[in-house]
Amino acid sequence: MAIRFIHAADIHLDSPLHGLSAYPDAPAAQLRGATRDAFSLLVDYAIDEAVDFVVLAGDLYDGTWRDYNTGIYFCKEMGRLKRASIPVYLLYGNHDAESEMTRKLELPENVHCFPTHKPETFALEGISVALHGQSFKQPAVTENLAANYPPAVPGVFNIGVLHTALEGYAAHASYAPCTLDELYARGYQYWALGHVHEFAQWTGQSVVVFPGNLQGRSIKECSRRGAVLVTVNDDHHVNIERVFIDVLRWERVVVDARSLESIGDVSRATGRELQALLDIDGHVPRAVRVTIDGPTRAHGQLFGLESQLRSEVLAQISAIGSDRLWLEKVCLTTTPLLETAHSDKAVGAFADLKKILSGATDDEDFLRNLQSELSIFVAKAPMELFDLMPELEQIRQGNFAALVDGLTPGLLALISEKG
Repeated sequence: MAIRFIHAADIHLDSPLHGLSAYPDAPAAQLRGATRDAFSLLVDYAIDEAVDFVVLAGDLYDGTWRDYNTGIYFCKEMGRLKRASIPVYLLYGNHDAESEMTRKLELPENVHCFPTHKPETFALEGISVALHGQSFKQPAVTENLAANYPPAVPGVFNIGVLHTALEGYAAHASYAPCTLDELYARGYQYWALGHVHEFAQWTGQSVVVFPGNLQGRSIKECSRRGAVLVTVNDDHHVNIERVFIDVLRWERVVVDARSLESIGDVSRATGRELQALLDIDGHVPRAVRVTIDGPTRAHGQLFGLESQLRSEVLAQISAIGSDRLWLEKVCLTTTPLLETAHSDKAVGAFADLKKILSGATDDEDFLRNLQSELSIFVAKAPMELFDLMPELEQIRQGNFAALVDGLTPGLLALISEKG
């Protein structure tokens, strides 16, 4: 008889979503409730699939609760699983380590928590499964917890539950460090890991899985998110099925501007790319960062028009359906094409301007005057402009040489086109 369970991690209940709050069209209600909504969908899925149990491999919470509402919500969801006769095996990670949680509530009896003082084994005798795990006592656990996990229980399916950066994940703090070979050496058939927010799977002497986080929380956590459904047959063969249940998805859209010649072309190309996003999981709303990239004849026309370009993208989103798409940011990373015949032959004022600009970054008097003029403007600029115009941050930090270098190609391209 097959064993079926859900493995999820890094849920970060009630963690805020970042990156849209500064914009008036942001879906405020969905941002506030996204982590809860995704977790409720996970519970729905577990009940609908009648799984044997659920494993939560760390960072259920994002830290101690602001109040008891987070805990009450979790107890309610666990109560739903209890009524469906589904046990839950819960391990705490660095964000919800024992020392971090100043508030707690008694959990329903179907929830089994791995202790912090040493590894513990939970035996599910009816389905011949043994789960081994140890929760974090402190947020920064630097020792190899897996090295002390008990040997595999003979004749049953062994699952190691561990919150770890494993090896090679420089983007994540190296908590509970270990290697794949060390995990394989324990003799378990499956390792349910947490901490790394991207899905990853290894199949060697055992199957090792990071399910990724349940709900993306910023543009740094793009694309589909969720958990995994694990099916184990009588021979202990493991099948992994990803389950995508995020309720608001972050996406990066890069528009190739090489063949585009005007801001209208850019707008229409962006609309096509945004429409294509909804061909997959069209019911899931998207928060999108749009980047216009590449060498293009439109570079000069786009120069200095970031605000209009953002409005053009918003108009495309409105036409597609603004209930399913929200704009996080528009980034402009285009460059001018190789100088046109006009600019190759340019003489007089255009050539003089090129010469002046090429030496501007070494002209201390010019840079001082530029700082004097622009710093006053930046001091009065509203904060929302800094998202729309990244150059303002360079001015605030005094990076005027870099500012001139960055703006010169666009200025010359614009003048060349107008000439």
